[in-house]
Amino acid sequence: MLLEIPDVINPQQLKSIQTVLKKAHFVNGKISAGDVAQQVKNNEELIQDNSPQIQSLNNILMGSLINNETYKAAVMMNKIGAPFLARYRKGMGYGGHIDNPIMGQIPNMYRTDVSTTIFLNNPDEYQGGDLVIVTKYGEHRARLKAGSAIVYPSTSWHYVDEVTDGERLVCVTWAQSMIQDANKREVLYGLWQAREKLLKEKPQAEETQGVDVTYIKLVQMWADT
Repeated sequence: MLLEIPDVINPQQLKSIQTVLKKAHFVNGKISAGDVAQQVKNNEELIQDNSPQIQSLNNILMGSLINNETYKAAVMMNKIGAPFLARYRKGMGYGGHIDNPIMGQIPNMYRTDVSTTIFLNNPDEYQGGDLVIVTKYGEHRARLKAGSAIVYPSTSWHYVDEVTDGERLVCVTWAQSMIQDANKREVLYGLWQAREKLLKEKPQAEETQGVDVTYIKLVQMWADT
């Protein structure tokens, strides 16, 4: 399932994030890449440290994401990785690749089921730099407004077009889902959407109860916690 989620980060939070990033120290992104990714990765990543500014930035990003109702329903997160903040300047991009299946360090390793990119500046601030995700229906190009996120299976082949002007800022993270099977996650998300609508519009209706019970039972059957 590929899903765009608007307004994960609000404007005030974005302003705080962008203020920190203007003064932050970025390094060559290849240092965090595996053997295959090093051949195609050309970006810069934020140096993570224990400074109050960086910790506050991470708290804003991850707190906003994991508390977003749409994200929670679509991903059904069990574990989530620390955020990577990336900068793409003119001439930079990220060639075609699939994300590593396992990330993290012992004893905090996790399976990557779902990848997430949060856009931290607006698309009119750079040229090029589209995130391109290859699906069975063709290529999906993502160029979202600041604060929006896109989630997609970590098994998806994807790449970032070369930035031809300006600067592209994003946050990337990965999650292990309680529902490993991507098709089951998609079924549950569609059922969750119907359930939420019925609970708002017909909370006492018989069909609402039926959908609610079915959703709960399927989660219980399929979830691995």
